[in-house]
Amino acid sequence: MKAENLAVLGLQWGDEGKGKIVNFLADRTSAACRYQGGHNAGHTLIVDGKKLVLHLLPSSICHEKASSLIGRGVVVSCEALFEEIKEIEPYANGITERLKISPACTLIQPYHILLDQLKEKSNSFTTIGTTLRGIGPAYEDKVSRKAVRIIDTLNESKLNSKLEETLSYYNFLFKAYFGEKELTFNEIKDKNLEYGIKLKPLLADISSEILSMNQVNKRVLFEGAQGALLDVDQGTYPFVTSSNCSPAGIASGAGCGPLDVGYILGVVKAYVTRVGEGPLPTEIKGSLGKEIAKKGGEVGATTGRPRRCGWFDAVSVKRIIQSNSVSALCLTKIDVLDCFESIKICTEYEEDDDQKAFAECMELDNVNPKYIECEGWSEPTAGIDDYEKIPENAKKFVKKIEEICGVPIDIISTGPDDASTILLNREI
Repeated sequence: MKAENLAVLGLQWGDEGKGKIVNFLADRTSAACRYQGGHNAGHTLIVDGKKLVLHLLPSSICHEKASSLIGRGVVVSCEALFEEIKEIEPYANGITERLKISPACTLIQPYHILLDQLKEKSNSFTTIGTTLRGIGPAYEDKVSRKAVRIIDTLNESKLNSKLEETLSYYNFLFKAYFGEKELTFNEIKDKNLEYGIKLKPLLADISSEILSMNQVNKRVLFEGAQGALLDVDQGTYPFVTSSNCSPAGIASGAGCGPLDVGYILGVVKAYVTRVGEGPLPTEIKGSLGKEIAKKGGEVGATTGRPRRCGWFDAVSVKRIIQSNSVSALCLTKIDVLDCFESIKICTEYEEDDDQKAFAECMELDNVNPKYIECEGWSEPTAGIDDYEKIPENAKKFVKKIEEICGVPIDIISTGPDDASTILLNREI
């Protein structure tokens, strides 16, 4: 019998607390697999009281019985990867024995980072608030079929051929368009060859790894980075990331079949946040928004940028649920809303007929959100691990989200550590 794999992904604009949930569920699976994105993600874990922030490594990395897989849909910064391994190693014995990386991953190069930075500074390009880490340009190279992949670093002549063509293009761009110095070919080539030697022991056929586990009834957990509203196809374009961070990206990014994920858990905050530019229809302005941000510690784990806060947007969440076959929700940070007199949920957008006709384009700049109000609760929920101990008004809030979104809430998170978790579906 084939095991039922599961996926954990964010349904808002990222930062929903996916890392904690993957870490929490890792004991129930044999491996966790990252299938898209790069080190622009920031998943925060609390392990033995220590706060750890992961950017590339799957959030199962601290579980010695679980493998950690990086699929071919991920773009890899070797410098960031090895730095992260060094930082996490004291808290996760045997990382390199359990970490397996696809040789088909695209590598982020110095010219990707430089181009990212130059474009964000230039008045000729739309500023979208990227992390300036070269993620977008690396994906551009992948799509235009000129990317340097990990496998290319194992063959010097193949690497030379690829780098010569690609670097000549970038150097022309840097010099002629931006007035910048050209990058040095030998320096970049030597660094790639050096990384190839270090990466070789970690390489594996990730697609076969997943298939082999499933054939002996072992489950794999697919870990999304960013959030579905930042998906390059489904999100609020152009203020999106460069990959498919919705479930649609799992099959291609991990190398499994589209029917190989039986349970999809969508992680949402009890409110909503967004880092960087782009529309946020339910954004809370003024002191209340700042209070929620302060209570929730809403600062980007990767960049340190402040997050904008808004009321729970059930309209966008419901759309993502329906278009991605989401099985259930995990509601995080409900404790941040403790002691608020009234809490709002956006249940519809007021928009004209043209906006409704083009809803698929996620044009959210001019929608007018309509809310229902839920009565708040004065008793704290922080740290509670038993649903029966949750205040009645908090239970009503949870039930209202289930009712509007049309799927059950299987997990409630009441704090950043694993103990502060209420598991409502024991069969996950």
